[in-house]
Amino acid sequence: MTAIKGIELLPPKVTISQALHLYQKIAKIKSSVGELNAELEHSVVNTQLIQMLTLNESVQSTRIEGTQVTFADMIEEATKKNKSTEVVEVENYMEALSNGIALIKGGHPISSRLIRLLHKELMGRNTRGTTSAAGEFRAIQNFIGPTNRIEDAVYIPVGAHEISDYMTNLEYYINDEAHPSFQKEVNSDFEVLLDEKSDPLIKTAILHAQFESIHPFLDGNGRMGRILIVLSTMKDGLINQPVFFVSEELEKERIRYYNLLNGVRGKDADWFSWIDFFLDACQRMTENMLKKLAAITNLASAGLKMIDMPRHSINDIWLTTFTKPYTTVSEVAKTLHIGVSTARNGLNRLVELRLIDVDKAKRKNKVYVNYDLLRTLR
Repeated sequence: MTAIKGIELLPPKVTISQALHLYQKIAKIKSSVGELNAELEHSVVNTQLIQMLTLNESVQSTRIEGTQVTFADMIEEATKKNKSTEVVEVENYMEALSNGIALIKGGHPISSRLIRLLHKELMGRNTRGTTSAAGEFRAIQNFIGPTNRIEDAVYIPVGAHEISDYMTNLEYYINDEAHPSFQKEVNSDFEVLLDEKSDPLIKTAILHAQFESIHPFLDGNGRMGRILIVLSTMKDGLINQPVFFVSEELEKERIRYYNLLNGVRGKDADWFSWIDFFLDACQRMTENMLKKLAAITNLASAGLKMIDMPRHSINDIWLTTFTKPYTTVSEVAKTLHIGVSTARNGLNRLVELRLIDVDKAKRKNKVYVNYDLLRTLR
């Protein structure tokens, strides 16, 4: 099979009927996103939930790349000093994602400079793959395929000398600015350009696929591209909190995900099928997020009701277990700036109420676990 080569500059085009189909889906997704925004605003576990969802996103995105680490692995190894390479890789992803969110909130545009900065963090300490060029666009040709031979490649991205032009084209597009490279011939009778003024969700789908296809780094392009999904939805104000995490849905249909990404490449690009798939994943993600949020909020509220001690530190200790489902006395004391004995008494009281469990076989450094939360997050 002959490898597909390169990708056209943005913007892509679809038929008018395809565009109408996509915008009908977007209306439904935005209704769900509006509901999610409202629920997050009133949730008693707003901050805690976002931290757990960010961790889950980091796990799912790295699993697409072939890691075997699970959400439970990350929770269990959180208190360990010597962590596996795969766990550190997830932590690097989470750090890059969190820093990217902070930069977008601070008003930074999605630019090559920001992408290179986050890629350097992503490909930092103890990470698989090529780390020597972390934060730098590749200077050689790369390819995607089942072996290390370019002859077996499925896709050969643009040449290294073209990356700058392609990334400039992408930057202008995602930041809603016109650029001379956007000029394309369109048959207005049945075609339409999905230009820089298109709906943010459509542009996010295009941003991800285009970045993946440019493949500007020697390694880490997939993870960086999925971070850009979150940053794009934050930049455009689609959602008020950084919880637009689609990686779990993409990981469930990994083969289809890669097939459709490959479909936008080359001369006969099928952008409609990719965007349609991406929007479906967004809809499922939003619906699942609403279910998880409702279940977690109910769990937290039921626990507070059972504790029945208003304005007591035990309430904060209970909610802390929603940030760290596996925790210790010292961790709780440090997090809440309370005495060790206060933390221990509070945790033991939660055990008595059967809200959390503890490893009773250990005499020191006992681990307390919020299993009900973990079950809800799965």
